[in-house]
Amino acid sequence: MPRKSNTDIRLSAHEKLCAERMKQLIKSIDELKKTVSSLRDFVSKGKGAVAVLMALGALVIGVLGYFNFK
Repeated sequence: MPRKSNTDIRLSAHEKLCAERMKQLIKSIDELKKTVSSLRDFVSKGKGAVAVLMALGALVIGVLGYFNFK
């Protein structure tokens, strides 16, 4: 069995370090995906709420305008 050289040992250590960094990056990306998904849901709910409020406001203004012009 051939003996490992100093370069092989350094390369192995570097590969372990890179593998750990990749695991951390993948974990961070997964967390960001979850966060973006929840923010997207939150914004969609907010848009729906604004649309409902605008419809109610238009209805109220329409009713007040109808009774005001008579």
